[in-house]
Amino acid sequence: MPRTRHSDALRAAQMYYLQDLTMDAIARELRTSRSTVSRLLSSARESGLVQIEIRSPLDTAPELERQIRNEYDVDAHVVPILDSLNEAEALDRVAMQAARTIGPLVDSNAIIGLAWGATLSAVSRHLTRKITHDSVVVQLNGAGNMQTTGIGYASDIMRRFGNAYGARVEQFPVPAFFDHASTKTAMWQERSVRRILDLQERMSIAIFGVGSVDSDYPSHVYAGGYLDENDLSVLAASGVVGDVATVFFRADGSSDGITLNERSTGPSHEQLRQVRRRICVVSGTSKINGLRGALAARLATDLIVDEATARRLVSFGNPI
Repeated sequence: MPRTRHSDALRAAQMYYLQDLTMDAIARELRTSRSTVSRLLSSARESGLVQIEIRSPLDTAPELERQIRNEYDVDAHVVPILDSLNEAEALDRVAMQAARTIGPLVDSNAIIGLAWGATLSAVSRHLTRKITHDSVVVQLNGAGNMQTTGIGYASDIMRRFGNAYGARVEQFPVPAFFDHASTKTAMWQERSVRRILDLQERMSIAIFGVGSVDSDYPSHVYAGGYLDENDLSVLAASGVVGDVATVFFRADGSSDGITLNERSTGPSHEQLRQVRRRICVVSGTSKINGLRGALAARLATDLIVDEATARRLVSFGNPI
């Protein structure tokens, strides 16, 4: 938004929401039309200058958020979802809330790490524009496999984030999994690859979904030709319940001894835990085992989740 329009939107929002002036009164004060004031107020909401919060005495989301925070030590944002919505519609609602939550957290000089996947693809479509300076969006894990380079799929997500925040985009043109761990070790010494790895090590924000073995709506890594039958058998034998950025974990959050991780191009859990802000976005109760595993591994500082999944997450105690 141009600076003059940004200032006008801010002034209009302050007069409308804080001073209770009518749109006609604001139009007279700004010497413009009522329709222009309406557009300024819409811009203020879309750009994040104004965030509307509805608090209902019947709303259980705040209590769910409190329970999740106490039990898992994450800042939770629970998205109310009607039971009548299908899984794709629910994901779209969660993605919209995630985009609005992420925007205010992104500042200039940020290094934003993104793990590609269906969830972040949905989030990327709802981002609102916020200009930052000297920010970078970096891909966390490779996207290629035997059937595709994955470049188109991952780059669309990266491009949308980059455009939204005026950030430079750095892709990671390696496969999701190498055939041999020794190949990964050798590639990680290459200067072109090392440059991306160095950016990842300096991330200030990481944003990711959770891949889940049991999901009704299969995660891209499990349905997109990245794993063969032998890989899936190895994961099952290792007790794997899910992954973040193609690095797998068990229900208790452990990842030691999972051999496929030695070939994965995603950041290790130890490295991910070093990132100051780690935003996990999850939609769908069938991902509950993967989500619990990710939280047990302490991979997230912030969780954006639909209400039904949030209820399942805290259902070990007395249900709400």
